Amino acid sequence: MDADTIIVGAGLSGICASALWRRQRPQDGVIVLEARDAIGGTWDFFRYPGIRSDSDMHTLGYSFRPWLGEKAITDGASIRDYIRATAREEGVEDLIRYRHALTDADWHEDDQLWHLTVDTPEGARHLTCRFLVGCTGYYDYGEGYCPTFEGEGDFPGPILHPQAWPADLDWSGKRVAVIGSGATAVTLVPELARAAAHVTMIQRTPTFVAEMPASDAVATRLQKVLPQMAAHGVTRWKNILMGMGFFQASQRMPKLVGGWLSGNAARRSGQEAEHFHAPYRPWDQRLCLAPDGDIFDTLAAGDASVRTGAIARFTPRGVEMAEGDTIEADIIVVATGLKLKIGGGAAIRLDGEAQELAELTSYKGAMLSNVPNLVQMFGYTNASWTLKCELIARWAIRLADAMDARGATSARPVPPPDLKREPAVPLTAGYIERARGQLPLQGDRRPWRIHQNYLKDRYEFGRAPIDDGTMVFKTPPRNSASAGPDADRAA
Repeated sequence: MDADTIIVGAGLSGICASALWRRQRPQDGVIVLEARDAIGGTWDFFRYPGIRSDSDMHTLGYSFRPWLGEKAITDGASIRDYIRATAREEGVEDLIRYRHALTDADWHEDDQLWHLTVDTPEGARHLTCRFLVGCTGYYDYGEGYCPTFEGEGDFPGPILHPQAWPADLDWSGKRVAVIGSGATAVTLVPELARAAAHVTMIQRTPTFVAEMPASDAVATRLQKVLPQMAAHGVTRWKNILMGMGFFQASQRMPKLVGGWLSGNAARRSGQEAEHFHAPYRPWDQRLCLAPDGDIFDTLAAGDASVRTGAIARFTPRGVEMAEGDTIEADIIVVATGLKLKIGGGAAIRLDGEAQELAELTSYKGAMLSNVPNLVQMFGYTNASWTLKCELIARWAIRLADAMDARGATSARPVPPPDLKREPAVPLTAGYIERARGQLPLQGDRRPWRIHQNYLKDRYEFGRAPIDDGTMVFKTPPRNSASAGPDADRAA
């Protein structure tokens, strides 16, 4: 066996898992596989102008390492530095094997181990481990989603997707059309407008945009009067509860909250409210975030504008709308979304038999039905990604401890025959709808139900018993002659 535990991914959740594993199970041999050549995941990969978090760093960061930056809504480079510093301070840098991409994971029942095929610069390599933890996020780093537009060949200027932003692109004094209305577009518009002649955000469908201070005044005051960890804990809980409260208000009073969001956007930007009033309830798709209302200020200053409508085609002059007018542009940015790739695209097999994720059911949002010793990180859709990933990492350690206490070699969640299933991800965003065939399902009751609720998950992952009647452990027989062939048992 090459390692007790192999963690796949050295991004925000991978460094969290490896740091906690090293702290709480120092006896385990741990390897971290990273497909790229750097720590940071999303925050190292994406380099388009203005890239930043859409969650505050007091909750996007780790509970065990305070965020001390000036801004709570901060830029991608600062988040990358935070992840790297955590890896260094927690002593997990030496665990990482760079340019090691997991391509196949096959559970062997006979030896109770995962057999991994890993693509490395020296060719395919095979590793074995007892426990596998997936921390790959869900973006396809290979390419973003880019629909085909009629007349693309007629446009003489650059047409680019933010995921593949050229480092040498100069947009100074240029007219830029940004197609899209999601978080990437809302981030790009004010940043590009600093140097561009004009930026036009062309959106087929409006999105709700919430304004939030870039700096957390409460956190700043608390850091002056409380010890560092205490100030961090109070700020973190304040932001968790405020976020949960806003989400619940959005679900219970969608017309009121939606009207307030679009009304504020219209008042701040000087644009019509219809450009910011989405045709769905707030949080049916993730809200876009405008730190200090930056996009509203840019629109109000006239450096950018919003156009809502359907695109007919690209022309030599820019983007022709279905209504017949043309948005003139020198550069077109297609900020139309991302593609999903669960688990980095690695195949999951049980004794050689391929497992289709869409046919499996998520257990607590952390494991997959009938798949042993595999934990997969998947964060919240209505809050900071890391909040849930840290809960899952701590629970995975609880599970490993429970296995050791029982002398078990494997643990797998087995669903009851009468479990009803439905889609696991509640969002209606295009990138989710396009990937339904890749996503596992969820059940109609706990522990097969996925909560988008941190307080409920604090119980599920922190206090609910591991032996919940669902988890089946396998222990080697003490006396093979008398124990019989089947040593599986429900705890």
